[in-house]
Amino acid sequence: LFASMRGLFAFLQAYWAERNSQTVAFEIRNELFDKIQRLSFSYHDQNQTGQLMIRATDDIEKVRLFIGQGLVQLAGAAILLVATLSLLLSTNWQLALVSMPILPAALITFMIFGIVSQPLFAKIQARISDVNTVLQENLAGIKVVKAFAREQMQQEKFRVAAGNLLNQSLTVSRVFGFLFPVVLLVANLGQASVLYFGGKQIVNGSLTLGEYQEFSLYLIYLFLPLAQFGIIITQLGQASASAARIFEILDATSDVQDKPDALTLPAVSGRVTFDNVTFKYPGGGDPVLSEVNFTVEPGQCVALLGATGSGKTTIINLLPRFYDPSSGSIMIDGLDLRSVTLDSLRSQIGIVLQETTLFSSTIRENIAFGRPNATLAEVQAAARAAAADDFIDAMPEGYDTPVGERGSTLSGGQKQRIAIARALLLNPRLLILDDATSSVDLQTESRIQAALDHLMRGRTSFVIAQRISTVINADLILVLDRGKIVASGRHLDLLENNDLYAEICRSQLTGDPAQQPVEA
Repeated sequence: LFASMRGLFAFLQAYWAERNSQTVAFEIRNELFDKIQRLSFSYHDQNQTGQLMIRATDDIEKVRLFIGQGLVQLAGAAILLVATLSLLLSTNWQLALVSMPILPAALITFMIFGIVSQPLFAKIQARISDVNTVLQENLAGIKVVKAFAREQMQQEKFRVAAGNLLNQSLTVSRVFGFLFPVVLLVANLGQASVLYFGGKQIVNGSLTLGEYQEFSLYLIYLFLPLAQFGIIITQLGQASASAARIFEILDATSDVQDKPDALTLPAVSGRVTFDNVTFKYPGGGDPVLSEVNFTVEPGQCVALLGATGSGKTTIINLLPRFYDPSSGSIMIDGLDLRSVTLDSLRSQIGIVLQETTLFSSTIRENIAFGRPNATLAEVQAAARAAAADDFIDAMPEGYDTPVGERGSTLSGGQKQRIAIARALLLNPRLLILDDATSSVDLQTESRIQAALDHLMRGRTSFVIAQRISTVINADLILVLDRGKIVASGRHLDLLENNDLYAEICRSQLTGDPAQQPVEA
């Protein structure tokens, strides 16, 4: 019966500890992911993906292990320590007092090692993050690595990161290699003191040999929790270092967030105004945009033209509030973007980027990403409008076909048309097209351009494209140079009156390689 009860309580203890630690890890993991989702682009610009991934996985696991194992061991060791001290005092209080100095000496030792170990474990987690970053970047760019035959270089880069992790781990091992010998030395000194004073009591006749053996047996149980504390202090050092790294993210502030009194943006007509907008990226440096002013009327198509680095992408990044301007204001239908909620703003903006991002799910789920509750008929209608229905219907599983990681099973043109269908399904009032046809052949471009023309109809659209032919029919062309608008107007007016625009047009018509960096 006793053995059965002991087994039952051991099971309940283990289950309770594991259940609680997994629950805590679940809550932290979800809270951390939610915070990462809400942090602004400036935070992600400054932090590597691999670093964030380790904090959301390995660091949380270190905390979970301490909660599930370390705290249970700590409670058990504390109970055993108190019970043993009670037995020692009741058996022979004089010898118990002699053995007492063991405890503060061991406690001071543990505190010193705990203080020293925490930053060392933090460095280990940082080195693990470095290894993960190299691995993540290599896997994401595996085609480039193989195309340039740089496997050996990447292997060496990984070896360096793994070597740094090894060296840091060995440093921690050397530090903790001193812990247990020091604790053992303290315990042996305590045992020697008990032996000395106990021997004197036996000689004086105030203590029998049997009583001394009984006390010595109890004294062993005083050393057991001390040994456990050595293991616990290791787990605590790891957990505290990981917890600090986790809270670095949880305590981070977002540069772009809703104001407490932010309004829900009503359905917009699409009038966009940039009023004296200046922007520079966090960390200083020269402004990327300087005193930009323009107004776009509802339903107009605006083409952004200029050399690489002129500020085109920055303008379209400011529209959905990926960043906030350093000065000036951006308004939609007369409302400052900073006065409305992010969700209500971004839900009315459709974006088709040069590098299409698809998720590891089906074609239907990718098209319906912005509207998960869309019906199959609505998804099919969006695909037809984007000229994507032909290749989707030709697939064995149709709209339920998995696209693979980042859309690896699809061609560039197919991925781009799915991205257009995704934007169409959202039915946005504002549209952003960032070089959406640059990576496809001319035949595919014509189909995508037809889909884009359908998508832009009746919507305020901002277009960045490499080819002049794409922007000739725009209602407004903004020519940018070094973060400033140097000219604006329609194609024919700019061709006659602006030398920079005329030069860009001539360079594309004649194929002058000196002008290739210029993008429209």
